[in-house]
Amino acid sequence: MMGTIVTLVVLVGIIAGVVWLIRQQKAKQARELEDAKSEARRWVERLGGQVLNLVGTDEASKQALADAAERYTAAGSQLDQAKSAAQARQVTETASEGLYYVRAARTAMGLDPGPELPVLPGQRQAGAVTENRDVQVEGREYSASPNPSERNRHYYPGGSVAGRPVPAGWYSEPWWKPALVAGAWGLGSALLFSSLFSGMSGAAYADGFADGAAMDAADGGFDGGFDGGGDWGGGDPGDMGGDWGGGDVDFGGGDDFF
Repeated sequence: MMGTIVTLVVLVGIIAGVVWLIRQQKAKQARELEDAKSEARRWVERLGGQVLNLVGTDEASKQALADAAERYTAAGSQLDQAKSAAQARQVTETASEGLYYVRAARTAMGLDPGPELPVLPGQRQAGAVTENRDVQVEGREYSASPNPSERNRHYYPGGSVAGRPVPAGWYSEPWWKPALVAGAWGLGSALLFSSLFSGMSGAAYADGFADGAAMDAADGGFDGGFDGGGDWGGGDPGDMGGDWGGGDVDFGGGDDFF
């Protein structure tokens, strides 16, 4: 009888300990989530302040601000759906990307670009456009430049899109967006990358397309939409054209690219 009582006491103690540990873990996760959401909210509000108060003065700045507004909408939707600290951190990254577009717009308008921003994943590996480049690929003309112009009015802050580094710079068209949506590049993409960036100092493809692809593999294949691998209620936070639970983004004309 005494042995049975002792066994029951031990079992009750073990169960109580497990329950306590579970509660502590849940409390810790709740604190981490709240802290991450608070930080994310700060970045979203910062982005919103810029988006709502800036008005583009030329096509390049207007397009950059439109892209920033896209990220603001996406970040707000992500924030509403975030259920873990990791998902909340994805919100911060999305808002940070939006602020890069704001900096680009301010630069295009001749304004102070503002304070430096956190480096985005894959940004260093991708490098940047350092010279004007005009190419023709499969009968279509493309151009890239370190500076905005009437022709090169589409900005990208740099990063890896669907497994390939896309250098930061200004482009004649947003040819990377269909890959963000589909998660893969078309058949002509290798030729485009090679033509636009091969031999360009400061870009991932300075020594050729293969070297750029190798650099991206070392970076872990981050995609420019900040795909954290979390479950966002049927939507992929890395897919800027996917289902955000009400925050869908239409890139428009994306089927024209590859």
